[in-house]
Amino acid sequence: MLRLRDDHWERIRNHFPEEHSPDNRPGRKPIPTRTVWEAVLWILNTGVQWHFLPQCYPNYKAVHRRFQQWCHQEVLHEVLTQLATRCATKEQSMNARASSMPRLRRPRAFGEAVGLTKRGKGVKVLAIVDRHGLPLSVSTHAATHHVVTLVQLRFDFYMLEAKPEHLIGDRADDSDGLDDDLKQDGVNLIAPHRSTRKLKTQDGRHLRRHERRWLVERFFAWLQWKRRRLIRWEYYVPNFLGFVQFACSTMRLKQF
Repeated sequence: MLRLRDDHWERIRNHFPEEHSPDNRPGRKPIPTRTVWEAVLWILNTGVQWHFLPQCYPNYKAVHRRFQQWCHQEVLHEVLTQLATRCATKEQSMNARASSMPRLRRPRAFGEAVGLTKRGKGVKVLAIVDRHGLPLSVSTHAATHHVVTLVQLRFDFYMLEAKPEHLIGDRADDSDGLDDDLKQDGVNLIAPHRSTRKLKTQDGRHLRRHERRWLVERFFAWLQWKRRRLIRWEYYVPNFLGFVQFACSTMRLKQF
């Protein structure tokens, strides 16, 4: 049975209200929120479906219901934002790295925000991480969208008030229009040029920063350990995004 450290729970417990039942009400007593949190963590790490939840945890229907409430009320996003704000320093917030993750295989042929690709259906997970490889923004989108059109949407999920001074992307982020839009917000986009580009806008000094992009790849490698995120079983987008945010919260808690 997975256990959450007491000091970690004290940092996030205010965001997870306890359920209370009226006095003298017959039936089951409300399940402690911490127990529900540990049950969701077990589902996230193992990747199994809800009805395989062991008997040492509460009933899977109650756990699933509470998890859906957290997702639709954006409780997990608030927790992740609070943890990112506490961990952030000026140096971290001014040196962020951005990346997009390849599509994820999905066993079912229906669902929200699932797009067709050449190799089947999939979903993109986009993230912005700081200089330590910790998430500052995570979002999910259909795989049919191009990465350039989704960069601005990453900042809609940004957890800090100050935007980064430098944003390091991959070759797919190379776009004059995107570069101009980010400069209006005070963000300098650093991305290698495509082979078809004729006008060069990046010099070697800025491109040296691209060598540190392995940090964001390491972040996605950390996500691979959360098996529930590898295959999307959730039909609704908030539920799938909730698992991604839940995984990022566990990364942030390790910093305390």
